[in-house]
Amino acid sequence: MRRLSTLILTIGALALAACGSSSGGGSSTGTGSSSSSSGSAASSSSSAASTPAPSSPIPKGALEIAANSAGQLMFDKSTLTAPSSRVTIAFTNLSPLDHNLTVEDPATKKILGHTETFQGTTKLLNLDLKPGTYKYFCSVPGHRMAGMEGTLTVK
Repeated sequence: MRRLSTLILTIGALALAACGSSSGGGSSTGTGSSSSSSGSAASSSSSAASTPAPSSPIPKGALEIAANSAGQLMFDKSTLTAPSSRVTIAFTNLSPLDHNLTVEDPATKKILGHTETFQGTTKLLNLDLKPGTYKYFCSVPGHRMAGMEGTLTVK
């Protein structure tokens, strides 16, 4: 009986470890050159509250924004300002929910770029934008309507 209990615990631990691994490729769209980095988050078995490493280093000068880590449908910033037309946004989602970052021209409602929908890491969105004002939001159904949006100003 003791061997059976040990076997069950070992199988359960292996199953949990397998659930923690993920990988994903990503792509984004936008005007000019845009890209999204992808990769899997670093995992740690020492603490359930550990912060995953970004999928790639955040470039110097990148705008940084994050989803609310408690799961509320909001970003940590409602405005972003880019000093030039070459815009890199590092979007971190440590929320228990999947999110993405989508940038739209509010005049035309055209989507100019987006990250994949993901959870547990940081993705980069690179855009070439003319000076002006744009909207960013999460396009997961219901998230924008709940208030997960903001304004991006490009100088």
